[in-house]
Amino acid sequence: MSKTILVVGSVLLFLVPALSANAQEQKDEETVTVTGEVLDMVCYLDHGASGPKHAKCARTCINSGLPVGIKDKSGKVYLVVGEHKPLNRELAGRAASVVTLKGKLVSRDGINLLEDAEIIK
Repeated sequence: MSKTILVVGSVLLFLVPALSANAQEQKDEETVTVTGEVLDMVCYLDHGASGPKHAKCARTCINSGLPVGIKDKSGKVYLVVGEHKPLNRELAGRAASVVTLKGKLVSRDGINLLEDAEIIK
């Protein structure tokens, strides 16, 4: 991985827990269902990587603990976390595939988080 990917990944690893903690303080959370492509957030943010051609790399990155996300058909991207735990193990095998997740939507400063997410299908 390039130095840029490692830097972005490190920043996101610290950002996700902070967002999750702040989300608990926010009172206007809503439960939503999101259907979209499972993304490796580092490669997606660094160089727009997504889709079937990137699936193998995305699985590797997600399995290594880098942040996982989902991009819906409108192009909205969400960081994804389970209930006080990452969902990497559950989502790595579905990298670049379309899944449906249900969770609490929290948005702050332009960043979207699907918290307490669970896989629907």
